[in-house]
Amino acid sequence: MKFTKSLITAAAALALSGVALADITIGVVAPLTGPASGLGIPAGNQVKLWPTTIAGEKVKVIVLDDATDPTNGTKIAKRFVTEDKVDVIMGSVATPVAIPVAAVAEESGTPQLSWSPAVLPPGKDKWTFRMPQSNAVMGHAMIGLMKKQGVKTVGFLGYTDAYGESWLKDFTAEADKNGIKVVATERFARSDTSVTAQALKLVAANPDAMLIVASGSGAAMPHMAVVERGYKGKIYQTHAAASRDLMRVGGKAVEGAYVVSGPAVIAEQLADSHPSKKVAIQFVQQYEKAYGAGSRNQFAGHAYDSMLVLEKAVPIALKKAKPGTPEFRAALRDAFEVMGRTVLAHGVLNWTKDDHWGYTPETGVMLKVVNGDWKVE
Repeated sequence: MKFTKSLITAAAALALSGVALADITIGVVAPLTGPASGLGIPAGNQVKLWPTTIAGEKVKVIVLDDATDPTNGTKIAKRFVTEDKVDVIMGSVATPVAIPVAAVAEESGTPQLSWSPAVLPPGKDKWTFRMPQSNAVMGHAMIGLMKKQGVKTVGFLGYTDAYGESWLKDFTAEADKNGIKVVATERFARSDTSVTAQALKLVAANPDAMLIVASGSGAAMPHMAVVERGYKGKIYQTHAAASRDLMRVGGKAVEGAYVVSGPAVIAEQLADSHPSKKVAIQFVQQYEKAYGAGSRNQFAGHAYDSMLVLEKAVPIALKKAKPGTPEFRAALRDAFEVMGRTVLAHGVLNWTKDDHWGYTPETGVMLKVVNGDWKVE
């Protein structure tokens, strides 16, 4: 009897204090199949390691496969906001999917933690916050190394979609400011199995370096194509290629490649003074204990960091509303903007009202493929 009474008293106290009792529902949209599955599967694997509670509230997670298809991603996002009434949408890692998901987030008033560097029109990212570093931030790291290497001309080989186009725009702008010129530009679709024609044109232009904009295992094919056509210059890859799939598929052809990444991928090689070293090592240890040595991945790191963000923002939002309500979703969005400096596995984040990217230009880390492994440059 005393135990039952204590429970009733505790429940009443919780109600009076305004503490929420509803589940926090997270909708995850990710490419578990399709061209971007090499990024989506590791992120999905990290989701399985998430805690089951945040700030004392039970967490309910719904994971659905967008198959790297924008139409599928849009349908999933609409289901999340109309049927599941999620408190936050996470994903997609595929930029062409994350962008239309952002539109659903905006229309429904649901916060989105994007796992891709989705570039949105001005005024359209009120509800979208990015977990990856922007292409501009990563391009800054790339250009820095290119300048040290004396690179003056670059050939571009990238996706025809939003990820490829945003990289071309941001990289070209940063390159121009630093006296580096993009002298040849070729594109290909994510589903293409050959880029022979594009590679021949780029090799003929003979730039000092090549920038390949592709993702996961799909980044190996264009890389191999330019090497097989006799290119001897430096080859750079973006953070979407910061995966061991690049080495697994590309083999010796990708030896010497330069890949920009967030710090989580090379946690042990970070300086002891690096603010993210401790968190990055915690991510790597947790992930590789579950999935094996060397299984760490850039996008699994973003999924890990997403939970750190929620663990900081949710207590702020709970002071204003209960999960499962429009008021809580709005409070959570507001909390992201005011939670302040947050140390993640992938860097130090600080979102504000005017900045939903949050990383400083120093966040990007340049890696080199040496003997089939990553080495910090």
